[in-house]
Amino acid sequence: MGLDSYLYAKKFVAFSSWESEEECNTVKDIANLMGGNDFLLDGFQFAVVKLQLAYWHKANQIHKFFVDVCGGGTDECQDIYVDRDDLKDLLGRCESILEDHSKAEELLPCQSGFFFGSTEYDQYYFEDLEQTVPILKKILENAPEDWEFEYHASW
Repeated sequence: MGLDSYLYAKKFVAFSSWESEEECNTVKDIANLMGGNDFLLDGFQFAVVKLQLAYWHKANQIHKFFVDVCGGGTDECQDIYVDRDDLKDLLGRCESILEDHSKAEELLPCQSGFFFGSTEYDQYYFEDLEQTVPILKKILENAPEDWEFEYHASW
C-alpha cells in the first residue's frame, strides 16, 4: 500500500490509407496475441499500444515533479501527458542532485501525503534518483519520436 507511480510509452496506430500494410498486420497480430480477435469487429479503426517503462514506490519527489511540471499541479490519480523535454528536465534534476545532495530540496522537493512515504532527504530519496537516471537515459536515447509518454499514480 502506498504511492505507486508509473511511466508509460504510448503509440497510436490508425488504419488509414497512409499506414503501411506491415504496420496494420503487426497491430492485428498483437490483437490476436491478446485474444482481441475474439471480440473485435471487422474494420476496427485504430489501436493504442501502451508499454510500462518505469515504476516507483513511494518516490514522492518524482510524483511531485510530474504533478507540478506536467500536470499543472492537479493530483487526482489522472493520466498525465509527459513530453520529452519534461523527461530531460527530470533527468537533469536527478543528475544535479546526485552530484550535489544539497540541491535536493530546491530541485526535487519531497511531498507529503497519505502513504506517500518519507519526506526526508535520506538514502532512500537518493536511491530513487539513482534508479531513475538509467531509466530516463534509456528512454531518451531509444524511444522513437512517434511515441508519447504518460505518467500515472495511485495510492
